[in-house]
Amino acid sequence: MVRFVLRRLILALPALLGLMVLTFFMLHVLPADPSAALAGENATPEQIAAIRAAYGLDQPLWRQFLIYVGQVLRADLGTSLFTNRPVAADIALRLPATIELTFAALLFAAAVGIPLGTLAAVWHNSPFDHVIRVVTVAGLAIASFWFAIILQLTFSMEFDILPLRGRLDVGVDPPLFITGLYLVDSLLTGRFATFVNALEHLIMPAFTLSLGGLATIARFTRAGVLDTMQKDFVSYARAAGYPERRIVWVYVLRNSVVAATTQIGLLFGGLIAGAVAIEWIFDWPGLGSYAVQAIYTSDYKAILAVTLVVGVIYALVNLVVDVVLALLDPRVGESV
Repeated sequence: MVRFVLRRLILALPALLGLMVLTFFMLHVLPADPSAALAGENATPEQIAAIRAAYGLDQPLWRQFLIYVGQVLRADLGTSLFTNRPVAADIALRLPATIELTFAALLFAAAVGIPLGTLAAVWHNSPFDHVIRVVTVAGLAIASFWFAIILQLTFSMEFDILPLRGRLDVGVDPPLFITGLYLVDSLLTGRFATFVNALEHLIMPAFTLSLGGLATIARFTRAGVLDTMQKDFVSYARAAGYPERRIVWVYVLRNSVVAATTQIGLLFGGLIAGAVAIEWIFDWPGLGSYAVQAIYTSDYKAILAVTLVVGVIYALVNLVVDVVLALLDPRVGESV
């Protein structure tokens, strides 16, 4: 297993390097000039040139890239052109909010999608199966930003059941910073009222973000269970008198969730990308809203850092998924 994990880590390095190269050169071919944006609308050409020299933007592109790689290897993500703070400090403050939102959406999608897909396969071609197929197609087709606005209008504006935006109500102090995850920190510090308030704020954005992932997991689980139900060992288990419930939820499901588990890792990147719009709509102070702010202000250091951090998280999540797959199916680990 150690060899398996090390190989997956080594294979992730070229992907991260390619991400750095692609993002860096794409940002530098855009017409937007971060020096001009930082200097302001009324800045003179001399002032813009001075800022460009101060931040090293007047050097050749290849040299800028080598300097950037050297900074990353020293865990230095640079200084934000907008906040004038270390980008690593800005990301450290905002990353827990995005992790909390993304993992809540992923947990909800898996916890609901896997049982729904399993039941749809067990009751194949029943009315329940047809409903699930229609719902999953709709979940993949509905635009998340539109669905988010509909939820806000319904549950916040019309019925006043859930809060409209933010991570906590105005006037509610955040829990002591331990992990940065409000749900976890409020439980660790015994602030249960804060936990309930943070959970209420999390429900709508997490549910909106999970919609596409839930539909994908349910469809892959349904397909996997249908395929496994045709295997010989299922017929043998039935002939041996095993209860149908045990056959489905123990033997069939374990051999069917490999594809769904793989999709969970792939979906994580999509959820992070989708969080950009969701965080902006719900005023969620995470990496998504930080990235939007960086794009508006041409803060290329922040954009590079956000892209790299998301890439690293994505690689780590897929590594965890690979380890889970190896535990579910030992043949995966033995193939290394």
